[in-house]
Amino acid sequence: MFPATLFDYNGVLIDDEHVHLAAFREVLGPLGIEVGEREYFARYIGYDDVGMFRAILEDWKLSSDDATVRRLVDAKRPVYRKLAEQGLKGFAGAAELVRRRALAGPVGIVSGALRDEILMGLETLSVKDCVSAIVAAEDMGAPKPDPAGYLRGIEALAGLTGVEAARRALVIEDSLAGIEAAKRAGLHCVAVAHSYPVDELEAGGADLVVRTLGELDEQRLGELYRRLHG
Repeated sequence: MFPATLFDYNGVLIDDEHVHLAAFREVLGPLGIEVGEREYFARYIGYDDVGMFRAILEDWKLSSDDATVRRLVDAKRPVYRKLAEQGLKGFAGAAELVRRRALAGPVGIVSGALRDEILMGLETLSVKDCVSAIVAAEDMGAPKPDPAGYLRGIEALAGLTGVEAARRALVIEDSLAGIEAAKRAGLHCVAVAHSYPVDELEAGGADLVVRTLGELDEQRLGELYRRLHG
């Protein structure tokens, strides 16, 4: 059985991508920038806030210097929180899966979301006590598909499980960038088709693709572990 688990956050546990999109739109609107839903999911969903603002500004041929990007990130934070407080939702089966995985071994979060946003979502799911480590946007160094976040996740787990077990942690992702980041960190990855079609996730290199988190029972995860590790 996988000795530990590293979850992505947005699009895996919490269904808030539309909340993020609304917050981005509110902050970027005064600059005359419009971000469509299809464009957001096709072009920008793999970025953290810093990466997304920089990419959008560059796409619109506007200045993307560090000071401008930081100002936009800081402006988005309270907007996201305001919108999220109106009705943040977890995906079906998310809380149950986190609790089951925590019984099997340490659980961590590796996400491009800000730490306070992650903590808010974990409280919404009532699973904050199940999570042993969080690698958030502030800790990343570089956004996915860079493996930096998952490498830090392995380091965090190693203090709880030992290095060898930490390197056999299972990643649960929803994006192509996340799958690539996990693979580049040397980790196996399950992808849930919340944000991308099943065929794209399979082509992206996921070791297993499911349509819903409810499909990831311990029997299926045990079978996957045996297939991958013998």
